[in-house]
Amino acid sequence: MVHAYLSMVGGSAVRLVLSLVYFICIANVLPISEFGLFASASATGVMVSRALAFGFMSPLYRVATVKHRLIGTYTTGFLVGALFSLPLIVALCALIYFLLFAEDMAGPVFLRFMLAEIICWRGLEVVSNVLNGTGQFARSALMVVIGQALRTLSAVAFYALSFSTLSDWSSFYLASNIISLAIAIVVFYPRVRLRWRPELYIRRWVDSVSVAGAEILFYVQSEFDKLVVLAAGGPEVTGIYAIVMRLADLTALPVRSFNTLLVQQIMRSPAILKRGRTKPMIEAIIAGVSLLAIAGMAGYLTLFPRGLGNNVAEIAPFVAMVLLVPGFRNLVEYHSELLYATGQTVRRVVNLACLGAMKVGLLWLLLQETTAPTGWVPMLNLVFLAVYATSMALTYPSVQRWAAQR
Repeated sequence: MVHAYLSMVGGSAVRLVLSLVYFICIANVLPISEFGLFASASATGVMVSRALAFGFMSPLYRVATVKHRLIGTYTTGFLVGALFSLPLIVALCALIYFLLFAEDMAGPVFLRFMLAEIICWRGLEVVSNVLNGTGQFARSALMVVIGQALRTLSAVAFYALSFSTLSDWSSFYLASNIISLAIAIVVFYPRVRLRWRPELYIRRWVDSVSVAGAEILFYVQSEFDKLVVLAAGGPEVTGIYAIVMRLADLTALPVRSFNTLLVQQIMRSPAILKRGRTKPMIEAIIAGVSLLAIAGMAGYLTLFPRGLGNNVAEIAPFVAMVLLVPGFRNLVEYHSELLYATGQTVRRVVNLACLGAMKVGLLWLLLQETTAPTGWVPMLNLVFLAVYATSMALTYPSVQRWAAQR
């Protein structure tokens, strides 16, 4: 487990560096308002992508973890499910575009961002999960690093060639994601024979759809905030929020690697949850790592305000105001993974629906009070504290009952 974690964290460290370079290039070329639009469109794609194949990635991952010989069969199920889910995905994208983006972003630009996130990057995540399920953590980490590297190269090229519009960036972004998906499928996906077994897929239908719902709701509560900020405060406020939250999100990379291993360990050894000190110890570690990471970022920007570029320098003073936000966000994600690991997919859906509604409501109320960054940015700590406390109250009683039954 230590070797697997180090392999995954090694990949996460490289991704962290690449993500930082990528972020610096884009955040300092696009105006803050256009960066906010890009972040909002990307968040839309991430949320909607969870409906791809109606969540059939979950049965595929479980099979990759415990029954390798069925990977080809469940890969076929995923591909067919993806095809049938496309009308729903198109309808969701069209609805969100006309409600929020039509006035500020051209349709073809929005479409390119959706293709990049929903088809290309989500496809790469499917390959990564299958590799993790089969224990090939180093190959999975390498593949994701290659994908992030291609995104970063496209951002560097965008910066170096003096392009500056959101339309230009959408073309660079889509091209890098298409290449990443092609490499993931051709080079990294296990060599399997595709087989059609509908009787197996029907048995997994409830689990698949509930996981899809939970995934959508999880990303609603983690990504929908950008759309709420866009609707309540406009592109400029969204740009500030997106940059602050992007810096906070960089702290989650080592935590997500830990969550992946923890989920597998709980699936194989449920008794781990019966140890009384395990849960508070894990929460303390996640919170501590998150706090140290964002504090380090805030300290760096205090000493070198232009260390991440001129545009980010305008946002640098706000980073120190959200020191608690990354920890609360990462702990909510950990709670969601606990419910997934214990097979409580319906409970996970209910919890995430409650958390998403709470977060959206609190952000909306906050921005109705003030759109001045010095007013609403520090209050984000209280917003995410409320979401975390609710998540803890909803999650641990269910996990405790599940563990007691075993």
